[in-house]
Amino acid sequence: MATDEDLKALSMLGGYLIFSILQRRPSSKILTLIDAGAPLWYQDGEGTSPLHAAAYIEDEELVRVLIEKGALWNAVDNLHNTAADIALSMNNEGCYRMIRDAGIRSELLLNLIASKPSFPASIFLRAEDDTATGSTEAFLSSKLHYTRDKQGQEICLLREGDKEVGVMMGWERDIMRETVKLLCADHPRLNDGLKILNVGFGLGIIDSFFQELSTSPALHVIIEPHQDVLEYMKSQGWYSKPNVKILEGKWQDYIDSPELLAVGKFDVVYTDTFSEEYKELHQFFKRLPALVDGPESRFSFFNGLGATNVLFYDVYTNLAELQLNDLGLDVTWKQLSVAQKVTEDRWGGSLQYFALPFYQLPVGRMRVAQIP
Repeated sequence: MATDEDLKALSMLGGYLIFSILQRRPSSKILTLIDAGAPLWYQDGEGTSPLHAAAYIEDEELVRVLIEKGALWNAVDNLHNTAADIALSMNNEGCYRMIRDAGIRSELLLNLIASKPSFPASIFLRAEDDTATGSTEAFLSSKLHYTRDKQGQEICLLREGDKEVGVMMGWERDIMRETVKLLCADHPRLNDGLKILNVGFGLGIIDSFFQELSTSPALHVIIEPHQDVLEYMKSQGWYSKPNVKILEGKWQDYIDSPELLAVGKFDVVYTDTFSEEYKELHQFFKRLPALVDGPESRFSFFNGLGATNVLFYDVYTNLAELQLNDLGLDVTWKQLSVAQKVTEDRWGGSLQYFALPFYQLPVGRMRVAQIP
């Protein structure tokens, strides 16, 4: 067990390592300090890490070496900037991509570990989040509140401790409208009535847009597990809408069930769940080939993971594309501006879950098999 003296010595080494990098000392000096035990995880009083320092001086080779030696790609300083944010602010694409790619590799490894139950539990580095924002079971037992804010925005909120957290908010309407347009507007089977699957109802924004298509859906399946949301759906008349089938429960409960399999495959699939991490989204990706009705079908998902930081958002967006491609699914992205107007109070007193000025909207299809 490390003593106070040990920690003091490590802090001094770590601080000297950061100082040496910022002073542009030779690489040989930097490597000597690392080999002597200077901790790459160390952050000074301003939150600066060795990787932040390397990004500040725009030393791409040093960034590469630090990452190879185990520097933390996702450490944030006191201003909540990662080293990649520093590189981005300096328009240094080389340093940014190197840190971003380290994040993708790290997330790929974590997903691999999560899929292998034989790995020892001690290898997991992430703390478990048992709150309603990080645990599906805690979320499903939480109380939701449907209301409108002072600007008339529809909101669905939950209370977590002394904070209100948005489950879904009306400002997402433009995202949902464009998503439905890209999924459906030129779909070859639109005039026949599409078969649509949506996982997660929220405020019902995207489901309402599906219902407003030029030809009503031939089948519109909605999977929703939260009892408060289901009660809201009943109050809004969704249970009596023609060709709408509501499955009460988690998507994991229905993915292999007769209730879902009996309706056949879908022309359009969309998913937007709350309190699930990327590993659950990846599991849903794996089910897509069995859900969609061939290469003419389309799918999308609410791309909001890591959306409080440019680097984290970029990592998860690229990770999703890589893993979808591995499953034989091609995805294209449309960037939408979602910048908050100066006069707009989008969040009120609730916790922000999307802090970026742009949204990367995914639209995917099954890859057409090549004839040898």
